[in-house]
Amino acid sequence: MNLKREKVVVCGAGGFIGGHLVKNLLDDGVDVIRAVDIKPIEDWYQVSTDTDNVEANLKDLRDCEEAVDKATAVFNLAADMGGMGFIENNKALCMLSVLTNTHLLMASQRAKVSRFFYSSSACVYNADKQKEANVVPLKESDAYPALAEDGYGWEKLFSERMCRHFEEDFGLQCRVARYHNVYGPLGTWTGGREKAPAAICRKVLEAKLSGKHTIEIWGDGHQTRSFMYVDDCTKGSRMIMESDIHEPINLGSSESVSINQLVDIVEEFSGIKLIRNYKLDAPKGVNGRNSDNMLIQKYLGWEPSTALRDGLRKTYDWISTQMEDSNNNVRSIDAFVYDHPAGASDKVIKLPMSQQVG
Repeated sequence: MNLKREKVVVCGAGGFIGGHLVKNLLDDGVDVIRAVDIKPIEDWYQVSTDTDNVEANLKDLRDCEEAVDKATAVFNLAADMGGMGFIENNKALCMLSVLTNTHLLMASQRAKVSRFFYSSSACVYNADKQKEANVVPLKESDAYPALAEDGYGWEKLFSERMCRHFEEDFGLQCRVARYHNVYGPLGTWTGGREKAPAAICRKVLEAKLSGKHTIEIWGDGHQTRSFMYVDDCTKGSRMIMESDIHEPINLGSSESVSINQLVDIVEEFSGIKLIRNYKLDAPKGVNGRNSDNMLIQKYLGWEPSTALRDGLRKTYDWISTQMEDSNNNVRSIDAFVYDHPAGASDKVIKLPMSQQVG
């Protein structure tokens, strides 16, 4: 598949990754006929003007049918999610995302969509394989026997199976990428849904601005992760969508780092050293998680390659500008509107918001 010959719909377009994906596809000349999210347009992280920007509740089948109308390729990035604090305390809300993917699959099959992309997560992996900080990188087969992250991870694993069976039973071509901790500018950095890179950037900046040189770290700081810069995520998502890869595949950096090391890097950016207070009873997730990229290298000859320090620097600088803005508590969408002059439509369409959750 070449997306430049398709009519593309991006679901979850008002979110962090979805906003970047829409912009990057449009910048490359892809016909994104519709960008869809449950949030009001003014709350989207990015708005691109050369597409129809749609508010819709994708947990509702009727809204899904209208959202994918006339599409030939659908990206599903829509989900209720956040950092570890959010997903550990909102398991039912995370599980309800199963309605979104199921109804989008049903609507896509009925609309004769050619290809469907599902954004899964490394949270599908068996927790018993992630007990040590010095973890062996997780390969795709490590999702079974199943012992996923409670709530969020189980929903992702179930939805992967739905994609598999819609392809087997109905011929809807599906592509599934297991995202590993995506970060970057123009995303959540405060409010409880932010992930570790953004949270640490914010906390270090708060310490610098306040003069109180302390930081609270969830867990003991030894837990390890890999973090993928958002540009690598959108590039990899497109490559997987266009590929002949039929099974779920890792999409993540293989550069492992501890939370303490993450703090070290951001301290260097800020020019200060902080006293670290470890909150051992806070949600911290598994002790170690890293991406085994052998399969994506085999199929695509590529893997995410943005160095953590480089991506984190861009994220830190962006969050710094947000915090320096005296009006940062009221986000102005005007700052994030992207113009695509050739044929820009600047349309905003509002679909029914029946049974809205969240």
